[in-house]
Amino acid sequence: MNPAPASTASADVVVIGAGPAGLAAAWRASVRGLSVIVLERSAQVGGMAASLMVGGQRVDLGSHRLHPATPAPILDAITRLLGADLQRRRRNGRIVLRSRFVRFPLSTVDLLANLPRDMVAGLAIDTLTAPLRKPRADTYAEVIRAGLGPVMLREFYGPYARKLWGLGPDELAGELARRRVAARSPAKIAQRLLMARREPPWFFYPRRGFGQITEAFADAAARAGAQIRFGASGTVTSIDAGTVKALDGSCVEAGVVLSTIPIGVLARLVSPAFRTRLDYRGMVLVYLVIDCPRYTEFDAHYVPDPGTIISRLSEPKNYREGPDPPDRTVLCAEVPCIVGDALWNQQDQALAERVVDELASVGLPLVGQRLSGYHVVRLPTVYPVYRRGFENELAAAEAALASEPRVLSFGRAGLFTPDNTHHALAMAWAAVDSIGPDGEIDRARWAVARLAFCDHVVED
Repeated sequence: MNPAPASTASADVVVIGAGPAGLAAAWRASVRGLSVIVLERSAQVGGMAASLMVGGQRVDLGSHRLHPATPAPILDAITRLLGADLQRRRRNGRIVLRSRFVRFPLSTVDLLANLPRDMVAGLAIDTLTAPLRKPRADTYAEVIRAGLGPVMLREFYGPYARKLWGLGPDELAGELARRRVAARSPAKIAQRLLMARREPPWFFYPRRGFGQITEAFADAAARAGAQIRFGASGTVTSIDAGTVKALDGSCVEAGVVLSTIPIGVLARLVSPAFRTRLDYRGMVLVYLVIDCPRYTEFDAHYVPDPGTIISRLSEPKNYREGPDPPDRTVLCAEVPCIVGDALWNQQDQALAERVVDELASVGLPLVGQRLSGYHVVRLPTVYPVYRRGFENELAAAEAALASEPRVLSFGRAGLFTPDNTHHALAMAWAAVDSIGPDGEIDRARWAVARLAFCDHVVED
């Protein structure tokens, strides 16, 4: 007996990936009257910006915010979709330096009061000598040293870089510092401190978790006619001449393909012989459920200390006014790692116990607070690794995609960039705007948009 033929569908636009960028693009393309099919290999929307339930509370996959720098058309669209659920919240974080706490965003008074005296003196010298420093190489270490000085490199940015990307700051490309560090000079830090005195830093956040943004885009796209496929039918195995094949054998004939998956993965789907060294650091998220109304008043703690595995600790309840349990809170510890290493493979209970011990070691003990549960989530591709020479690997991936003129790669993973959510959404807007009246991708228009994306700098 011959097997039944695989089902075949067609769509003007096939979107690969149901994260914020993918679903925003699906919604906007559907509103334009284009037929849209979204393919997502997991069982839910959101990607790394999804929310989930832990301990009876909605939590995010790490710490997420919608920044005030979000372009007006995008912010207007989100506001229309979420209404009063999109809240304006004041930033209230801390950095743990040498077991001391410094408010983040930075405050002049707090810096002077809480930093060790030798560090304050070193920062003052580095500020005065800033005009004399020049980068000696185009590395992360040299861009930070020349701009902010040796003290900031040694005490914060160097250890934090090694923790997040798994490489020494001298092994990372200078472009990473330019894309990740908004205030790269004493003058820019002073400007931010002055602005903070005029108006305390703030952000937007949904009442029911950051994932509410993507869920709203998904609902709006579905109402406009988009179809979203999950699991086997949403897992792409190949792309050939506009035909997108899924794991279950089904095919979609696409007018254009808009992809948000990692660009190296996409290049292999188009050209199976392609190989790349575009690497990502993964992350293990360790959630601790604590039987108390709140752990601290702060939304996030940043932990550059190289002696700990935790890079950031967030408390979702402090990001919003929401329907959270009054007698319970959840903490989310972010642990950068590599898929398959010892941290990635460590048992959940051992990870939770280690996080509790390390919080105590940096001055954040769970004193008098009962740990009633834990939950662990593993994310394989979180931080793109800008090792020196990564530009050549990225160019090779883009060259491999050139054989498929119907395919456009965008979003954080699709452009291998460490951008904020509002940057990824701006890419979604531009991607759909690049689909011409003839249904084909206007490459000239997309090229102009790509140039603008090169100026994106991650907002703290």
